[in-house]
Amino acid sequence: MIARWKPVHLGHAAVLQALVEQAQEVLIGIGSSNKYDAANPFTPAESAEMIGLVLPGASNYRLLEVPDLGHGPRWRAMVTEMLGPLDLFVTANGYVKGLLEQDYPVVHPVTLVPPHRRVAVDATMVRRAMARGEDWEELVPAVVAIYLKSNALVERLVREFGDQLR
Repeated sequence: MIARWKPVHLGHAAVLQALVEQAQEVLIGIGSSNKYDAANPFTPAESAEMIGLVLPGASNYRLLEVPDLGHGPRWRAMVTEMLGPLDLFVTANGYVKGLLEQDYPVVHPVTLVPPHRRVAVDATMVRRAMARGEDWEELVPAVVAIYLKSNALVERLVREFGDQLR
């Protein structure tokens, strides 16, 4: 699965946990790893830290940084070379699905998560709530909220990108 994880929210956490529970080996791509902007306000290392926090004790996953090339066919070639053969590719992004469905069996992440663990949230909602000073902590796992606050990452997001997100 490749996503931006900016930040890791409750929906991401449910999918990540389902992936490591159901697969022998999981490749987790940190997408747009070369971007730092309002849609990507956390570094790849910060995203990796958040992923690790929601997968404590899991050892069957590997993280990969996946840059945004701004060109779908070139990105597809890079990803298939980077990932090699896969049993399954997980994405909620229709464009990515269209790019990769000739190379991999593609499934939507919600299909991996039991109904009682599904959470309707996306990272844009979280970033906007942060920028507006609204309650965002309930949208992310507690360990992620602690990480973001203790490292002043919410303050940085507001300072650097708040005007664009409000």
